[in-house]
Amino acid sequence: MHYAKNILETIGNTPLVKINKLVAEIPALVLAKYETFNPGNSVKDRMALKMIEDAEAQGKLKPGGIIIEGTSGNTGMGLALVAIVKGYTCIFVMGDKQSKEKVDVLRAVGAKVVVCPSDVEPDDPRSYYSVSKRLAEETPNSWFVNQYDNPSNTLAHYEYTGPEIWKQTEGKITHFVVGVGTGGTISGVGKYLKEQNPKIKIWGIDTYGSVFKKYHETGIFDKKEIYPYITEGIGEDILPLNVDFDIIDGFTKVTDKDAAVYTQKLAKVEGMFLGNSAGAAVKGVLQLKEHFTKDDVVVVLFHDHGSRYVGKMFNDDWMRKQGFIE
Repeated sequence: MHYAKNILETIGNTPLVKINKLVAEIPALVLAKYETFNPGNSVKDRMALKMIEDAEAQGKLKPGGIIIEGTSGNTGMGLALVAIVKGYTCIFVMGDKQSKEKVDVLRAVGAKVVVCPSDVEPDDPRSYYSVSKRLAEETPNSWFVNQYDNPSNTLAHYEYTGPEIWKQTEGKITHFVVGVGTGGTISGVGKYLKEQNPKIKIWGIDTYGSVFKKYHETGIFDKKEIYPYITEGIGEDILPLNVDFDIIDGFTKVTDKDAAVYTQKLAKVEGMFLGNSAGAAVKGVLQLKEHFTKDDVVVVLFHDHGSRYVGKMFNDDWMRKQGFIE
C-alpha cells in the first residue's frame, strides 16, 4: 500500500504546468512550478519543515517548545502544520496589510496571531519584525525562526525545489522567474540550477515600494525606494541575508494594479486559482518577453493559493476601491 505516514511527507514533488493563453505572445515554453499542491497550499511548506528539522538537530527547538515568527501568512501555515505533527505550539506576528483570510487560516490550525501596523519602519518597536523578536526574548522555551536570515530557508530550495525543476525539465530549463521576499526560493533554486548549467538566467520579480531592484543594480540601499504597497508576499524594506544578489541576473518590478489584475486573469483565463504574487510573477514574465526565444524553457514559480485572497484580489468591490478595475 502506498500512503504518507503523516501530512509532512506530502511536501514537495509539485507538478510543472504549461501556461497557455496568458503567455501566447511569448515564443518560449512557459511552465509553472505549481506550489499550491503542498499541504499548506504554498511553497513555504518546504522551508518550514527544513528550518524546524535543522533547529531540532541543533538543539535550538526543544520538546514542547513554542515557535515564534513574523510572517505574511504562508510561512506561518507551513510552520503550523509541522508544529502540529511534531507537538509544538506557534505564535505568529503579521502586518495589518495581510488578508483577513491569512489570519483566519492560521488561527484555524491552532496558532496564536498578533497583528501589527505595516506602515512603520522595520526597527520601529511596533513593526512585525520588532514584535516577533521581542516575543521570542520574553517567552520561555521558545525559538525565533527568522526566515529572512535563517540559512535553512535557502537550503530547502537548494536541496529539493531546484533538483525537482532540473529533473522535471530534463535539464532543458533556460530561465527561472520567481517573486522575491525572504530570498530563500530564488537563492536556493538559482544556486542549484547555475551549478548544473551556468547559462541559466535567474530573474526576480519585485514590487514598487521595495528596495531589491535598485540595490541589485547599484549596490545602494535607497530608503527613497521604500513606501507602502499592496502586493503581498514579495518585496522588502530590508535586505534579508537569504537574498544572494550574485545569483540573480536581474529584477523586474510589477505594479500593485498589474499584480492584482493578473491574479484574476490567471484564474479566469488559465483556470489557475492562485495568490497575489502569482499575478505579479506572470506579469513579470510578460515584461521580460524580449529575453526569451522559441527554444527557451521558462519556469515561473507560483507561491500560494487564491483562497487566501478571496476578500481582496478576487473581490471586485475591493478591486474597484483600489482603482484596479472600472
